[in-house]
Amino acid sequence: MERVYNFSAGPAILPVPVLEQVQRELLSYKNSGMSVMELSHRSSLFEDIRDEAERLLRELMMIPDNYKVLFLQGGASLQFTMVPMNLAPNKKVSFVHTGSWSKKSN
Repeated sequence: MERVYNFSAGPAILPVPVLEQVQRELLSYKNSGMSVMELSHRSSLFEDIRDEAERLLRELMMIPDNYKVLFLQGGASLQFTMVPMNLAPNKKVSFVHTGSWSKKSN
């Protein structure tokens, strides 16, 4: 089967070795008896995953220790809520209308 390359926004192609590791661990991540999708977000296994992801992200993007790394669900649309609520609470904000994404923020 030929691999399909997805260059659109959102999910992207993953290397075959990564997919093979996921396949091996799907039913029992690190011999836990649960898939990674079934782990509690409070479990030590999940905390290990989160901590390693943060470490690698800091290394890749050279994020200094005095910056927080937040793993949040949502995408660009979530930013329309987060930015004004955190940077300008109870205030009006102005922005430049540049196209479809800025139109969605109205």
